Amino acid sequence: MRYPVENFSEEERALLTPHFTNLDRPVFALVNLPETVKGALFARYSRYSGTVRRLFLEEFAADVDAGGRPFDGEEGERAAKLYERVFLGYGDDSIAQVGGAHIACEWVSNILTKLLQRGRLAAYLEQSTRYIPYDQPLPEDVGGGYRYYSDHDLGPPFAEAMDELFEIYSVSLRKVEEWAAERWPRGDEEPEPAWRRSIRAKALDLLRGLLPAATLSHVGIYASGQAYEQLLLRLLASPLPEAREFGSMILRELQQVMPSFVSRVERPDRGGEWIRYLEARREATEQWVSRLGLDRREAGDDGPAVELVHVDGNEEDLLASCLFEAAAVPETEIRARVDVLDLDERAALLADLAGERRNRRHRPGRGFEALRYRFEIVSDYGGFRDLQRHRMLTCQWQRLGPDLGAGVPEEVREAGCGDQYQRALEVSRAEYERLVEAGQREAAQYALCLGYRIRYVLDLNAREAMHLIELRSGREGHPTYRAVAQAMHDRIAAVHPTVAAAMTHVDRSREPRLERILSEIRTQRKRVAAARALG
Repeated sequence: MRYPVENFSEEERALLTPHFTNLDRPVFALVNLPETVKGALFARYSRYSGTVRRLFLEEFAADVDAGGRPFDGEEGERAAKLYERVFLGYGDDSIAQVGGAHIACEWVSNILTKLLQRGRLAAYLEQSTRYIPYDQPLPEDVGGGYRYYSDHDLGPPFAEAMDELFEIYSVSLRKVEEWAAERWPRGDEEPEPAWRRSIRAKALDLLRGLLPAATLSHVGIYASGQAYEQLLLRLLASPLPEAREFGSMILRELQQVMPSFVSRVERPDRGGEWIRYLEARREATEQWVSRLGLDRREAGDDGPAVELVHVDGNEEDLLASCLFEAAAVPETEIRARVDVLDLDERAALLADLAGERRNRRHRPGRGFEALRYRFEIVSDYGGFRDLQRHRMLTCQWQRLGPDLGAGVPEEVREAGCGDQYQRALEVSRAEYERLVEAGQREAAQYALCLGYRIRYVLDLNAREAMHLIELRSGREGHPTYRAVAQAMHDRIAAVHPTVAAAMTHVDRSREPRLERILSEIRTQRKRVAAARALG
């Protein structure tokens, strides 16, 4: 393949080398540059006839000192002015999409983790309650006590209730581990380290529902300037003090690494107006909910549920959409040809279009996005946390409360911890009700165990449904969201059987077992192989 190759002088190469991964190929990465400088480069790039490396030499390299360190940890004055002129002056928000930053948010509650991860266009990693035990207090040098969010306004009764929940969790964890080890003894071909990790994972899964929503976690975020701006506005407009406090801290850190990207947030006529709009919108919604009587739940079934409340499109729409890109005629003609096929021919056509999917990562194309499903789900908050993390769908959830109830896992009862688990749920609910009566409805959510149920909506197309259902039904997943994924598949099969049939990697098994054992065995084998290779 032939493509132009620029020639640079030795002096130019010395300026370019620290900031570009190569100087002679058409694909390269920008490195060792502040995010706003990268954004300014690309902003100018769209209006510059030459290459980005030549642009750097002509308009940015002068800001690099003799030691080759760009801008000494600050944005170059020229880059910042260019960014502000294009982005702030002309409103070209797309420029804010081409620079990003990594931010760590530590010691955040499980309520705040969902607010942090609400944005679609970002990447998140969160500490998992499936792998990390919370049975030990923190060391005294970092504050001591169990890992839960608290503040002065919540009062001493909140701390007493949380301490009791964590003490029940700690005692129960040891008992459930002992029970699981007897219930699933190690097989002859199972490595002992893998078996022990799977026993621990089983106990953590069963007892996750004991942990309160105040339980602290860590979240890592990588996002563009545009995504961070939206995140900051949401947090600063939140009625939750923890959210506003972390919003201010995130803004302070981003101002050190990409200040121009978030400069609108503190401007009264931009970010200030936006925050007031979000606050007014929330207040108006709550007023109408109250006026219509929608804030009072009727008595009814408190059990978990998965309901398909709306379907947009049919299998003919999907088939026409799948054929569209390869065809040479309008979609109306494609539909006409599909309409004359009988059911068996349509099923065969869809099977061919989906292809032979040897693993769940082999997914059909965008034609599957012609169908949409809207599910209303009631599950425990722990399962909701995992399903909410899927980005390519619309997730809406109601405020966490105790009215939808909570269940005690049958295996916890078998392990002899059912009464203590029930006791934790009662302590949790009592503290929630105390906080509500004290006028702290938002903060009251902190007190509830993750085992309490929440109502939420997942609105997604068939392509994303395939991804979510096959991933979350996997035998190594948590039982709560596995049940939700299996029920979603059942509901789709009832209305679109050939679409459900294309989801060939759905795990339908339901028997209790060590969900993580196969994964742990694979991990153990990899560790052994790596050790041998190094040895």
